[in-house]
Amino acid sequence: MKRMDVTVTGGCQCGAVRYRATAMLDNSHLCHCRMCQKAVGNLFAALVAAPNDALTWTRGTPAAFRSSQHVDRGFCADCGTPLYYRNLEGSRTNLTLGSLDDPAAFPPRTQMGSEARMPWFGDLPALEDIGATEAQDADWAAAIAASNRQAPDRD
Repeated sequence: MKRMDVTVTGGCQCGAVRYRATAMLDNSHLCHCRMCQKAVGNLFAALVAAPNDALTWTRGTPAAFRSSQHVDRGFCADCGTPLYYRNLEGSRTNLTLGSLDDPAAFPPRTQMGSEARMPWFGDLPALEDIGATEAQDADWAAAIAASNRQAPDRD
């Protein structure tokens, strides 16, 4: 894996936990395994790694769940946002793409865990796009905006 000297930031939904990485690896990927599905509450985990020596928690400390003898999965204890997957014997922490302030900067390059990939995963691009939430229900979108507790990206 190639190490890239780039600074990225990210954190949880409520803002209680924030991080900064001064280097990243070029391993952006999707994992479809059942354990990752459960850990992120979704069909796959989208991850990209930061070398441990380049990762700093700048606000708060993530809680961790030992999902196996060799793996910790970090999350915000306040809002539940999944933040990372870490092999305890490794030298990197795989951050969830969704927790990055700029997740579009790391498009997935590979995927794994195909044994649990949903059989209809390849059909997703063909789903009907019913438009933006704000355009569909302006009153609902306004009510959410008025009570939104989501922390902004980038402090």
